[in-house]
Amino acid sequence: MKIAIVGYGLQGQSIYNYYHQHNEITVCDQNINLQIPKDAHQQLGKNYLKNLSRFDLIFRSPIIHPQQITSNNSPSIISKITSNTSEFLKLAPTKNTIGITGTKGKGTTSSLIYEMLKQAGLTTYLGGNIGTPPLDLLTNNSITKNDWVVLELANFQTMDLQLSTHIAVCLMVVPEHLDWHKDQEEYFKAKKRLFDLQTKEDIAIYFKQNNHSSYIVSNSLAQKIAYYQKPGAYIDNHKIIIENNIICDINDVKLKGQHNLENICAAITTVWQIKQDLNSIRQVLQSFQGLPHRLELVRTIKKINFINDSFGTTPETAVVAIKTFPNQTIMILGGSSKNSNFNDLAQTIKKFNLKKIILIGQEAKRIQQALDLVGYQNYIFGDNNMVNIVQQAYKLAEPGDNILLSTACASFDMFKNYIDRGEQFKAAVLALQ
Repeated sequence: MKIAIVGYGLQGQSIYNYYHQHNEITVCDQNINLQIPKDAHQQLGKNYLKNLSRFDLIFRSPIIHPQQITSNNSPSIISKITSNTSEFLKLAPTKNTIGITGTKGKGTTSSLIYEMLKQAGLTTYLGGNIGTPPLDLLTNNSITKNDWVVLELANFQTMDLQLSTHIAVCLMVVPEHLDWHKDQEEYFKAKKRLFDLQTKEDIAIYFKQNNHSSYIVSNSLAQKIAYYQKPGAYIDNHKIIIENNIICDINDVKLKGQHNLENICAAITTVWQIKQDLNSIRQVLQSFQGLPHRLELVRTIKKINFINDSFGTTPETAVVAIKTFPNQTIMILGGSSKNSNFNDLAQTIKKFNLKKIILIGQEAKRIQQALDLVGYQNYIFGDNNMVNIVQQAYKLAEPGDNILLSTACASFDMFKNYIDRGEQFKAAVLALQ
């Protein structure tokens, strides 16, 4: 079979590793300097998307919009386009699959579900957008029909899925990636596909209090279960409860922030459909400290807390961070554009009267304009070097203050990605005397 891999990142490399022994592989990528395996053909440079109809199967990298492929070829080519995730769901020996989507919280919720199922004694695998390409989970043939697989799925993975997962979870959703999607509706439609493909034997878990989440699951034929309220897991009198079972007090949970209570309830509701093991759930909640770059306490110096929330790349996640650390906060905002609206963020900054905003990156001027409109003036412009930005914030801080990196923006103007931004922040903080 002739296979084209369009975009040769981690997912593309995973496809090559899985298929190359018995198929003819061609790597198609705009990077002419790309290092590809010796036994693979190549179509590199500006014409990398041309004449793809000659292939039997076309694997799309998540960063490549399907329209990029169809607009450079006959529209009928759409039937040949697939993805790492779609092929995994087709080939996996188990149907015990869980897909988690939403705007933010996917990684935390996926990790919680994975840890809870493991703690309960079930053989469980974790992959998808969180780091391990799904096909990599099949390379050593270790997954059996009784095992569980948890997949974190971004809109890039879900938009052209051909199969769904047995359990699909939709977290809080707000418009995002409008620099990649043609409009807000396409973004919602991309996530909606995960649920539209479900059957009556499946389960859809969703955040009913979020209108977008409710809309995204609306056409699913699956059994629908709302979380953060009955019949799913919910909070009452500072207790986490499901089906009248008290799991623990919210003060016993390691993860901080209102948004993480929502993620916790989503995870518990999901795991409860598989195994109702209160002790296993409780143990994970009392030990799981969260993922890197998500409201991560890096260090406390002279009673000044440095918090790394580099993973937060939207105004909505910045609002969540402010509400988690509302008092005496110096906040670093700005970065590359995602065509976001900063008006609500500016209102939140004024409402909580943040001590100081340090504006950085390409979006600094647009955020400044939003702050000016609401009458908030306690902002300054930062450097283009993270060491200098951190030192600038440190000089402004007093004991009891929080210095919060939660930029509301992507990172690609000054950094490789959000991980690079977060790591540079942490290194600069750890270097302070």
